[in-house]
Amino acid sequence: MRIALYQPDIPGNTGAVLRLAACLGFTVDLIEPAGFDLSDRNLKRAGMDYLERAALARHTSWEAFEAWRRREGRRLLLFTTRADARYTDFSYVDGDVLLFGRETVGAPEVVHKTADVRLTIPMQEGARSLNLAMSAAMAAGEALRQLR
Repeated sequence: MRIALYQPDIPGNTGAVLRLAACLGFTVDLIEPAGFDLSDRNLKRAGMDYLERAALARHTSWEAFEAWRRREGRRLLLFTTRADARYTDFSYVDGDVLLFGRETVGAPEVVHKTADVRLTIPMQEGARSLNLAMSAAMAAGEALRQLR
């Protein structure tokens, strides 16, 4: 399984996702440009010594990522507040790519249109969104629960 981050803005979240992926055996696909330098100290602090263990694939653009994904034949699951399907009601398969948009603005329409499935993590009324790293952990946990 893979976690993809579309142009992430906050290095601490990316570091936390890399740490999560290293511990769970996921690969992280980082779709550039990121809103920070990948050598940022906050990224290193959040990822701690797990960054050396994390499998990271960098894609120079959305188009480069999408070309790679299509060649690989992987399903793209976009996690968004603009979906009706609950992430816990979905059947995951090995090889799925769990995609998360930018912390500040989410994913653009082209990403929404390209995704095979759009999933949401239900929240209390009035809540805007969950933290990116928390959302990735919840999605990864559910996928692993189903597959293992």
